[in-house]
Amino acid sequence: MSERTIALVTGANKGIGYEIAAGLGALGWSVGVGARDPERLEEAVGKLRAAGVDAFGVPLDVTDDASVAAAARLLQERGGRLDVLVNNAGITGGRPQEPTVVDPGLVRDVVETNVIGVIRVTNALLPLLRRSASPRIVNMSSSVGSMARQEAAGPGEGQGPISAAYAPSKSFLNAVTLQYAKELHGSNILINAGCPGFCATDLNGFRGYRTAEQGAQVAIRLATLPDDGPSGKFFDDDGEVPW
Repeated sequence: MSERTIALVTGANKGIGYEIAAGLGALGWSVGVGARDPERLEEAVGKLRAAGVDAFGVPLDVTDDASVAAAARLLQERGGRLDVLVNNAGITGGRPQEPTVVDPGLVRDVVETNVIGVIRVTNALLPLLRRSASPRIVNMSSSVGSMARQEAAGPGEGQGPISAAYAPSKSFLNAVTLQYAKELHGSNILINAGCPGFCATDLNGFRGYRTAEQGAQVAIRLATLPDDGPSGKFFDDDGEVPW
C-alpha cells in the first residue's frame, strides 16, 4: 500500500477541480484526477505531472454505475485504500431555470449529477475510505444552496439568479452531507460541504470574480482537517455557512 496520502477529486480535469488536485498534489499527495472525457483527462494529468504532482487518471462518469465501479477497482488496485474524496463534479443544467418554466427533465439531470452522483461515488468508495487512518470527504456545494442565505436575501435579491435546478440541487447536497455525517458519527470519517465562492470557470461563462485557485482553498482546508475537526458542517473562506 502507498505511503503517500491518496486522494480522488471528481471533475478534476479543469476549473476548481483541477486546482484542488493541484493543491493537494503540492502537499506531496498522490491525486486521482476523475473526469469523463479521456482527452481532457490525459491532458490534465500531464499538466499536473509536469508541475511535479503525483497525479494519475481515473476515468469517471459519476452518473454511471459501471464507471464508478471501475473507478473503485482502479483505486483498490493502485493503493488499496483512499484517504480523501472530493466530490467536485457538477453541472448547472443551463437555462431557463425559473420554476414556472423550467423543464423537469433539466432538474432531473442536475440532481442526477450533483446529488445522486455524489451518493453513488461516496458509497462505492466508502470501503476504501474506511481503510484510511484519517479519511475525509469534501462535497463541493455553493452558498446558493443555503436556505438561510436565500431567505435572508429576500425575493429577487442576492445569492445568485432564480434557479429551480442548480441552487436546489446544492440544498439537496447539503442535506445529504448532513445525513452522512449523522450516520458516520463515531467513526473516523469527517464529511463536510464547502463553497468555493463565485469563481470564473466555464460553469458560469467565466463571469465569476474569484479565481479557480482561490475557490479550491476551502476544499483543500477541509481535506486536511485534523482528526478532531468538524463533521457535518458547511464552510466557505469566511467560516461556517448556515444551512
